[in-house]
Amino acid sequence: MSLQMHYTCSMNIQTTIQIRVEESLKDKASKALKDMGLDLSSGIKLFLTEVATSETIPFFPSTPKGKKLLHYDKKEIDELKKNGKRYTSSKEMVDDILNS
Repeated sequence: MSLQMHYTCSMNIQTTIQIRVEESLKDKASKALKDMGLDLSSGIKLFLTEVATSETIPFFPSTPKGKKLLHYDKKEIDELKKNGKRYTSSKEMVDDILNS
């Protein structure tokens, strides 16, 4: 008689994040996510996954009056540092822009 045992070890260790938000924000976000078929926890996981994958904020933050906050895309900045055009003076840059 042969006895074989198989063990599965999952390295997917979960952690807990606690945040404090206004109740009205939580309620509005929960409703919006529910309308998309998600619960609040899944929506937050989706956001965190996108941030981790893209290394950017997956939307353009804005102020309550609608002004867009600056958004920097790390991959785009790295690409520009590597392959972007460089100038030795601001005059050289302006001349290049005006003559393009």
